[in-house]
Amino acid sequence: MNSLMGQDSFTTYFQPQLAFNYKVLPFYSHNLTIGNRNYIYRDGETQFQGRNLDITHFSTFSSGANSSLGLGLMYRFRELFEPERNNEFRLTQQMNITSRPLIARYGHRLRSEQRIFPDLTIHRFRYRFTLDFPLQGEKVDVRETYMILNAEALLSAGRGMSSQFDQRFTATLGWLLEEDLQWQVGLEYRMEDYTASTRPVLFLNSSLVFSL
Repeated sequence: MNSLMGQDSFTTYFQPQLAFNYKVLPFYSHNLTIGNRNYIYRDGETQFQGRNLDITHFSTFSSGANSSLGLGLMYRFRELFEPERNNEFRLTQQMNITSRPLIARYGHRLRSEQRIFPDLTIHRFRYRFTLDFPLQGEKVDVRETYMILNAEALLSAGRGMSSQFDQRFTATLGWLLEEDLQWQVGLEYRMEDYTASTRPVLFLNSSLVFSL
């Protein structure tokens, strides 16, 4: 399993992404995302070094006014940056439920994943709670900002490995630059394997999202 170097060290990543959303049918849409993860701090030193490149495709099926089902494929190129590490192929199944009783929207997401490596398959189960809301007015208009807050719990298990529990907290600030263009920046704090030897990780995230 991919792990951070140094069990007690604090690691920081910079992770930019480029995403494209497009509808195929009123109830069926696609998402294509290209993301790159880079070390900027690890082992007590500041550095800038690539870690992996991800290409992800997601299909989402609306199953009601406030719910959807999704299927995803991802390929992670790791050997390009760290030859001693393995590339990863990932399958994802997802259910998402949202509600908007007032201005804020609440979301519940359940995911199961199969992380497939040459010599190991890791099964991961995830639950995420999301709160997002506009920072001006009752809805987000062009050139206005919004906030997204996430809390996510993860369980990873596989043959020959101990179960691993992770916790993630994310705060994201977004701008609706145009009707079909969003820019988001945020911080994500992860506590990896917190029941054994906790590894703290900080992500500096940036995303440019096109809706086609």
